[in-house]
Amino acid sequence: MSDRETQFREFVAARMESLRGLAYLTCGDWQLAEDAVLAALPRLYVKWNRIDNHDAYARTAVVRAAIDETRRPWWKRERAAELLPERAEPDDATQAVHDRLHLRAALGRLPVRQRAVLVLRFLEGLSVQQTAAALKCPEGTVKVYTARGLATLRQILEAPYANR
Repeated sequence: MSDRETQFREFVAARMESLRGLAYLTCGDWQLAEDAVLAALPRLYVKWNRIDNHDAYARTAVVRAAIDETRRPWWKRERAAELLPERAEPDDATQAVHDRLHLRAALGRLPVRQRAVLVLRFLEGLSVQQTAAALKCPEGTVKVYTARGLATLRQILEAPYANR
């Protein structure tokens, strides 16, 4: 096994779960997220020796692949059956889970590019410049998508509580 292959395997083993999570938060579906990561990794492997920052390249490739997966026509996607949730235990943090699911659903209602910007900015902790580089768009676009995405999220998240 070559050094390149060993380094790549170690990188994938260390970053696979975070890349899947990033893809999931970008596209909102675990199967599409898995497909996006599996589509991005071969591109990373081919360019492995020519890339200075493997982590940044992988993040960018995964976000782009996740966006591409959501653009695919519906008849080309496979649909998995939803699993029934297990019964909640009386001592668990039900409200925290409810809030997380509500936030996930709200993210799913955003346009894909806005969702990608918010995920990269606030969940991955990237700066405006890093996000712009990852999405290959101007910094101004990142700022606009951030502002619009946050405004839309606020409207979506406040709506259920307005009637109380």
